[in-house]
Amino acid sequence: MNRILSEEELNLMEKTELFAGISKAEITCLLDCLSASVRSVPKEAFVFHAGDVTEEMGLVLSGAVRMEENDLWGGRSIMGSAGPGEVFAETYACAGKGPLMVDVIASKPSEILFLKLQKVFGVCREGCGFHVRLLGNLAVVMAGKNLALTRKIRLITPKSLRERILAYLSLEARQQGKGEITIPFNRQQMADYLNVDRSALSGELSRMKKEGLIEYSKNRFILHSNQP
Repeated sequence: MNRILSEEELNLMEKTELFAGISKAEITCLLDCLSASVRSVPKEAFVFHAGDVTEEMGLVLSGAVRMEENDLWGGRSIMGSAGPGEVFAETYACAGKGPLMVDVIASKPSEILFLKLQKVFGVCREGCGFHVRLLGNLAVVMAGKNLALTRKIRLITPKSLRERILAYLSLEARQQGKGEITIPFNRQQMADYLNVDRSALSGELSRMKKEGLIEYSKNRFILHSNQP
């Protein structure tokens, strides 16, 4: 490790899917096994570029990152995001060969923990029994990412802009368990995520607000059901 993790950071990690069921003492041992390092990333700086090959996955300790797919003509699609306790680039780190197909960019000033996953699949020099638990947790994390990608495809399938917006906000409400939600995107990022024009998105949100379907301020939304 290039620095010692704080008690707050270890508490966060203990609550993540990746380290579920693994104590802070065991996590500390694992970090050494996985050649862990922490990097500070300024807002809008690249964590990874498309085309990079990496053996490391990232876990966000603070801040947030987003995954973007950019084409040669300036088109952008946001494929996902990760906040505190969430991971990214785990599939590429497991494969250890294929180049990244997306850019990973810090949406906020961020502290990111990097882990060399290939070491999980080898024999631990310390004989750590909790490596097996970590592998099981990693499988759960990757399954969740596959489900998220499936949901993303479903969100951009509807043809009408309103259907896409309603599908996305409804999904966030179900995941957050309430009708008042905070989304991880600003307007441009939300438009990129839904593969729509920003002006059209803003106009449709305004109409939905006038019709009493939603209320919003920046990235906070209140959803009003039209069910009796």
